[in-house]
Amino acid sequence: MKLLVTTRADEKITEMTDLTHPHIKAYAEKLGADFLVLGGENDFHHPDLFEEYDRILQVDSDMFISADCPNVFDEVPYDSIGTVYEDKGSRRPHRHHCIYQIQSSFGDVGWREGYINTGFFVASKIHKDIFKKIDERYYDGFGYDDAHIGFLIHKNNFKVHELHFKWNHMTMFSEPWAGSPNRFDSHVIHYAGAGIFDNCSTRLEQMQKDYKVLYG
Repeated sequence: MKLLVTTRADEKITEMTDLTHPHIKAYAEKLGADFLVLGGENDFHHPDLFEEYDRILQVDSDMFISADCPNVFDEVPYDSIGTVYEDKGSRRPHRHHCIYQIQSSFGDVGWREGYINTGFFVASKIHKDIFKKIDERYYDGFGYDDAHIGFLIHKNNFKVHELHFKWNHMTMFSEPWAGSPNRFDSHVIHYAGAGIFDNCSTRLEQMQKDYKVLYG
């Protein structure tokens, strides 16, 4: 089975990718997977890559992967999509509104909950249709990738294997509603959005601080 790990980046975020890409690439090597950096936003919609690869893991470039991160392809069954749901806690009302919004544009597919986050996201060859256009276009509303792909998952009735937040630890999962867990106990830390967990002024500053903790 041929495996691929992809991420998206351009020259505008080199300070970040200098920190993260070596460890994403190292994780790909650990999995026995190829590693590919995609350029544009819509490059995430990569059904053509499934002509060559059986399974693909998408990892956002604003993520740190721990050195002892398990093999996510072992965690997620081949016939299922692997993702963390983020319509929980403080984000629940807004993400449910996003689910409503995309169905207002493209039609009701019975999607009511389970708003995906594509920051750390596993799909197999059988799921390649979730990366295609809907009515000849990509959704451009809030959370465009997450909403677009989530819509097509439901339209195609694909199985989803919900990953524990340890596979995609965003700031929302460090909030009191989740028990305020330590992000350093997770496999993957995701600095999505503001990406500030503690007393830092910018996302990059937070990442530079955490880098020292994770990798010395």
